Amino acid sequence: MFSFSIVTQWIDEFLRQYMCSGLALLVECILIGFLLLAAYAVFALILIYMERRVCAFMQCRLGPNRVGPFGIFQTVADMIKILLKELIHIDRADHFLFRLAAFFVLVASVGTFGALPFAKGLQAVDFNIGVFYLLAISSLGVVGILLAGWSSNSKYTMIGAMRSGAQLISYELSCGLSLLAVVALSGTMQLSEIVALQADSWFIFQGHVPAVIAFFCYLIAGHAETNRGPFDLPEAESELTAGYHTEYSGIQFGFFYLAEYMNMFIVAAIAATMFLGGWMPLHIPGWEAFNHAMDYIPPALWFLGKTFLCVFFALWVRWSFPRLRIDQLLKFEWKILMPICLINILLMAVCVALR
Repeated sequence: MFSFSIVTQWIDEFLRQYMCSGLALLVECILIGFLLLAAYAVFALILIYMERRVCAFMQCRLGPNRVGPFGIFQTVADMIKILLKELIHIDRADHFLFRLAAFFVLVASVGTFGALPFAKGLQAVDFNIGVFYLLAISSLGVVGILLAGWSSNSKYTMIGAMRSGAQLISYELSCGLSLLAVVALSGTMQLSEIVALQADSWFIFQGHVPAVIAFFCYLIAGHAETNRGPFDLPEAESELTAGYHTEYSGIQFGFFYLAEYMNMFIVAAIAATMFLGGWMPLHIPGWEAFNHAMDYIPPALWFLGKTFLCVFFALWVRWSFPRLRIDQLLKFEWKILMPICLINILLMAVCVALR
């Protein structure tokens, strides 16, 4: 299987031939940052178009069909429009924190995106505590949301921010516990090693019933983490206009909008990495011809295919179920989902102990 580390090593050696090591490292960091931001923006545009199409299909509508063939350039037109929008000045707002909040949300999202392994050797960072890093850096987003609600000097934004803070902090527990079951099964927190251990069989099959339970618990908790329906209480349009980012406009609103869609992609990508083998192809023991044919599919296509399958599942759920009340949402986490995750970790520990 092709490893992109060959390409990165060649680039590193090429730069070091003509530059000192410090300058070469700086150029590499700039290149990685540029590629990450470019991929971040492209995937966000794809996800926005995908949701509009899926939403339209489920509501028996056409969706985008004017700008470009099948409306594929509609999201690009909307992006250009939002960049040209006026930034509205908010009276009596804390302007420093008001501007800083959008960057907190975006930086947390980009930092998590950079750790995703798209293929062998194709990831910006590969820490030996990768799972811990994902949970830690993604948790910074709630700081930006709380800052946005408080600094806007609006009751709507403050209520939306407090709802979001309660929701995110609550469902982060179930997300972490679900991923902890996979860490117990694999014995490592390094994402590249977790993917490598799924070369013969994905963890959702290796881990038996506890892995399946952890997978669905993670999808539910991750869906709530992204503030998507039916867990979209922080942005309940019928109650709070637009929730914690009601007072934002132009590119500042675009940061929140971009991060929301990319968080959906990140949650799906983590699910694909931890449970569905990441960029590893599907192998069935004993089916050598089938396994050999699956190996010809590029690893990046496997990763993106699994990720977008999980994204489609999230969109399906969003446009199928009505919004919960805030008390129902928190009751579901603390009384149902988290106890299931705790019991599931014990089941996984028993499976690992018994091999």
